[in-house]
Amino acid sequence: MKKTLHTSETRGAANHGWLQAKHSFSFANYYNPERIQFGALRVLNDDIIAPGMGFGTHPHNNMEIITIPLEGALEHKDSMDNIGVIEADEIQVMSAGTGVYHSEYNKNKDQQVNLLQLWVMPNKKNVTPRYDQKSIKELKKTNALYPVVTPESNGDALWIHQDAWFHLGDFNQKTEVNYTLHKEGNGVYAFLIEGGAEIAGETLHKRDAIGLWETNTFSLTAQENTRILLIEVPMN
Repeated sequence: MKKTLHTSETRGAANHGWLQAKHSFSFANYYNPERIQFGALRVLNDDIIAPGMGFGTHPHNNMEIITIPLEGALEHKDSMDNIGVIEADEIQVMSAGTGVYHSEYNKNKDQQVNLLQLWVMPNKKNVTPRYDQKSIKELKKTNALYPVVTPESNGDALWIHQDAWFHLGDFNQKTEVNYTLHKEGNGVYAFLIEGGAEIAGETLHKRDAIGLWETNTFSLTAQENTRILLIEVPMN
């Protein structure tokens, strides 16, 4: 097994006034040659958007974009005529494919939005753009990992154009779980949203992350009041 530890304070940071951003990988004005990507995972941004503010219309192409609100409500509009609001316990997926324009705004005038946005490089280029969002309440399990994004278009979770699996874990008591990777050559980037956990001999605290590869399985021990996101992606 190989591993890389990314503690919270080593992330890139940007303060735009209306936007407080933390970048796990090189993004915009933050560049770290050792933190370009983790396999097919290109971006993991931890954004706080001020009330009533947001990102104006901008383009994307050939990228799978996954947005996970942690707090507040985010309004989305795009060139496919989709208009929607996503809140905590919902996830949004957009396949940019041949090209799409979209905007993202804090829906509320009196509450900030905190969201995770992840970009995964697709295994198919120039696909027809698509948009989807889903409540994950029916997928939730307590003190266990549960899938929220997979490659399977006919499953209960959301799906993307990549052999990637996203799992969330919500733990209200100390719990040990085992994770088996779905595909040879994949790795897992574990991002601790809240709480504490031990993975591969490392102790993780809020917003710490660890990348693991060249392994088929690993175990994690989550402390009480912990939430974790596991992102399994191809490494090449």
